[in-house]
Amino acid sequence: MKTLTTGVLALAAASMLALTACGSKESTAKSEAEALASSAAAAHADHANHPADGGSVPAGIAEASDPTYPVGTEVVLAADHMSGMDEATATIVGAYQTYTYSVNYTPTDGSDPVTDHKWVVQEELADAGSERLADGTPVTIEAEHMTGMKGAEGTVESSTDETVYVVDFTAGGMTVKNHKWVTESEIEGAK
Repeated sequence: MKTLTTGVLALAAASMLALTACGSKESTAKSEAEALASSAAAAHADHANHPADGGSVPAGIAEASDPTYPVGTEVVLAADHMSGMDEATATIVGAYQTYTYSVNYTPTDGSDPVTDHKWVVQEELADAGSERLADGTPVTIEAEHMTGMKGAEGTVESSTDETVYVVDFTAGGMTVKNHKWVTESEIEGAK
């Protein structure tokens, strides 16, 4: 009887150990996957692959006729598109009137899907026409703000018809020229 009890206890202990190890591997794998997703999201939120010069605006975009913040105005940013951007001092280099979109997309370089990327304008979406696109509309992005963006398929998350600006600013030791885009509600007058 003592041998049977010892055998049952040994079997139970081995089973618990195996289940614990299995659970531990699953937890570790889940934690690693969450960490990778988090770091990919953080890299996007930090615009780690954002060029130092955003380049020119798309052809056909209309300049705003009477922007709140004219070209040359010094402003304070109230946007967190990149690390250090919120509360950074910036200079307005362009003001435009168009529809501006937050988009979800899958990058063409195989990196993780991006959610709520702010911002792309109507003129940076393939075959977008001239009417405002509804939330959820499928789009093909022609902008090259970030690696893997040009040609990416996605959907409209949200949109605005606020004046949209191009700005120069310095954040986290990086000087950014022609940053596209900052909406009017993401800007405050200089303090």
